[in-house]
Amino acid sequence: MEEIKHVNGDKNGHFSLYIDDKEAGLMSYVWVSKQRFIIDHTEVKPGYEGHGYGKLLVKAGVEFARKEGVKIIPLCPYAKAVIDRTPEYHDVLDA
Repeated sequence: MEEIKHVNGDKNGHFSLYIDDKEAGLMSYVWVSKQRFIIDHTEVKPGYEGHGYGKLLVKAGVEFARKEGVKIIPLCPYAKAVIDRTPEYHDVLDA
């Protein structure tokens, strides 16, 4: 079973993906201001690649940005590629 846990702090935060209670991936971010955050790293642990788990982490970040009414600066190459290829995520991009 998939579960995403979110930890949000004043300066940074992360989304952790768990598969059957084992951490399978992580996406971290840093707050630049109260209106935007930078996704700086996305990783899927060995053995969990190829199942779309990285995309689930990016989606969680996009949903969080929408809920909070903030923008994303995707400096992580993976997160940037996913957001660039997914037009419905472009509303959260910091122009």
